[in-house]
Amino acid sequence: MSSPSGLLVLEGSTPQPPLVFSGKLFGAPVTAGGLLQAMKGKNAETRDKGYGEVVFNTCMTGYQEVLTDPSYYGQMVVMTAPHIGNTGVNSEDVESGRPWASGLVVHANCFESSNWRSGGELDAYLKKHRIPAIHGVDTRALTVALRSQGVVRGIILPAEGRARVEELLKLLPSFEGRDLLREVTTREAYSWKGDGESFLAPKAVKGKRAFKVVAVDYGVKWNLLRSLAARGCELEVVPADTPAADILKRKPDGVFLSNGPGDPAAATYAVEAVRGVLGKVPVFGVCMGHQILSLALGGKTYKLKFGHHGGNQPVLDKRTGKVEISSQNHGYAVDPHSLPKEVEVTHVNLNDRTVEGLSAPHLRAFSVQYHPEASPGPQDSDYLFDQFIARMEERAAP
Repeated sequence: MSSPSGLLVLEGSTPQPPLVFSGKLFGAPVTAGGLLQAMKGKNAETRDKGYGEVVFNTCMTGYQEVLTDPSYYGQMVVMTAPHIGNTGVNSEDVESGRPWASGLVVHANCFESSNWRSGGELDAYLKKHRIPAIHGVDTRALTVALRSQGVVRGIILPAEGRARVEELLKLLPSFEGRDLLREVTTREAYSWKGDGESFLAPKAVKGKRAFKVVAVDYGVKWNLLRSLAARGCELEVVPADTPAADILKRKPDGVFLSNGPGDPAAATYAVEAVRGVLGKVPVFGVCMGHQILSLALGGKTYKLKFGHHGGNQPVLDKRTGKVEISSQNHGYAVDPHSLPKEVEVTHVNLNDRTVEGLSAPHLRAFSVQYHPEASPGPQDSDYLFDQFIARMEERAAP
């Protein structure tokens, strides 16, 4: 299939010039003029699309789950697996109501899918949601550059727009320190009724009783909610800026803190809310929720060089000695030296020794940096949902 020539341009750092990768455009049409309008906030439909932080994801499958994960808001995703689009898209493999990634970069896109579950092509799906993409890129060289240089911002544009690269790079908005949670969270509280059932949805587990859980939506993935609902939880999802008093007024048996995009330190209101519920009900945090919990406990976070994005991150459970292969998507980590002495680091990443889990037993609070619900990725860590149920059972026991 013939596609117009395009460029992926990564911002340079003095004295290094911008890095340019050539390829072919697909997905939503993009122009240099359109990018300028979006960066200036003059087109809400294309805002934060076609430009953003460039990150690489090592998942072999699951590109639709990746695109629809709200944690990717403000980021353009490079898939390291060489062939993308082979299985098309469908209405089941989604993790939210729409794609959130700012752009997609692949080595080879399959324009004609072959899968019994396919309901359409990736190209048309990206066009529908106004997400620019580029294929034919040397993603191996690009990944090496990102690992060496760290997370940088980039833009996708037509080859004829090369003369305007410098102008575009100067206008690139920064995502560091920006509160992205308010941009992806639900606007109103709602009860989870199993919307968006998945072909790979967790099988229902019969429990002793149904626990009421308030899930704070920092950009929640649906399979997190499915995983809790499968264990008999009655879920009420609330906006990210819901105060502690409003959370506790709902009389939950436990509070779940979801995943989400961006810098946790920018969401001071979320930290204050979590601090207000600690010790009153069990708390379980995942990804952004893990970072928010650590800040509420008195810890600090910092930005990783290139983050963890993919489905093959090895994590050691320090208490059992077992290693889990985990699904991850985050750009920040918790500083272990900043945590109070009563907070235990329970899990560490075996690649870079970063904190992957913590526990505050005196508060019945715990969290992990990775995704126990997978989608996409391995399911080694789904036992963590059972641990949350156990915390609520302990609290309910006479």
